[in-house]
Amino acid sequence: MRSSAKKKPRPARNRESALAVFNVNGVNTLAAKSRNRERRMEGRVSAKADALLLRYGEDLALRCAERTVPEYVAHVRAFLTWVEARGLTLTGLTRADLQRYQTELVAQRKPNGTPYSAGFHVNRLSALKSFFGFLLRRHLVLLDPTAGLERPRLEIRLPRAILTPREARRIVEAPRARSPLALRDRAILETLYATGIRASELIHLSPFDVDTEDGVLRVVRGKGGKDRHVPLTRAAADAIAAYLVKGRPVLLAAKKTGSGMYPSKAAKRLFVSPRGGVLYRATLDKLVHRWAKQARIKKRVTAHVFRHSVATQLLKRGADIRHIQVLLGHASLSTTERYTRVEISDLQAVVKRAHPRGR
Repeated sequence: MRSSAKKKPRPARNRESALAVFNVNGVNTLAAKSRNRERRMEGRVSAKADALLLRYGEDLALRCAERTVPEYVAHVRAFLTWVEARGLTLTGLTRADLQRYQTELVAQRKPNGTPYSAGFHVNRLSALKSFFGFLLRRHLVLLDPTAGLERPRLEIRLPRAILTPREARRIVEAPRARSPLALRDRAILETLYATGIRASELIHLSPFDVDTEDGVLRVVRGKGGKDRHVPLTRAAADAIAAYLVKGRPVLLAAKKTGSGMYPSKAAKRLFVSPRGGVLYRATLDKLVHRWAKQARIKKRVTAHVFRHSVATQLLKRGADIRHIQVLLGHASLSTTERYTRVEISDLQAVVKRAHPRGR
């Protein structure tokens, strides 16, 4: 939002009050939708375990991103099912028990017979470490049996689709109309390309997280529950400003209730759906794919492809890798270093130019 005088980015708001009310049934519903495989692996747990899951979910809601809560609760529920089925107790668990659990988990297969990915096992262990950390803080256990457990090694892979600067520009500039939806889509695409933020971070942005005058975007409670400020390009700031003035009010007005009030959740979001509701991840990816297709880009483009493309293009143009780390919100530099891998096209060009027999 524009301000009359330049000022420093506002500090992150305290959202604990909004997240303190936690509904375990709602979390289970979200978990079932986002992880059908988890629902198949879950079993019934005791009333005591259900109550513990409720407390754990409330604690997670204050510490983690919204999307993390149902996933971690689902992982822990599956683990508690395993614990109770074997007559074990949380206070009596040892590292050997957790190692046996890991071994059994590796042996499990999906309904189609294929094994679960290394990413699945890493996420399960991360959830269990988080859960036992919660139990320790609440003095419900004396020791953490997950301490010292090794995480599976993940293969470092880049997505197959990386946009060139020309391709990215064609997609971003595809929405040329001045309708409310076109203004919204142009602002979304400009924001993705300017900042490289995660899709989940974009859909949770608030109008108060944007300073179009100073060209700063505030990401509140990003991955890992951390806040950060990222710069906006002038094109992105102008696109957001135009959407805020001529696009968003029209879209929100389509969802007014009989009392003339906006739906509270959608009214807090910067980007809303065509009918003034909440914008979801699947809708965002369809939006990006549609404009990529209209721009005649043959690659499969999603919001996440923009994130990888931004990092790759910045690195090729000489940006410091630590600056890219801050921009993307990576906790570890090793995560950012995946973009230092030399692409085969670059290697072929070097060989052709420099090798004695390259020409």
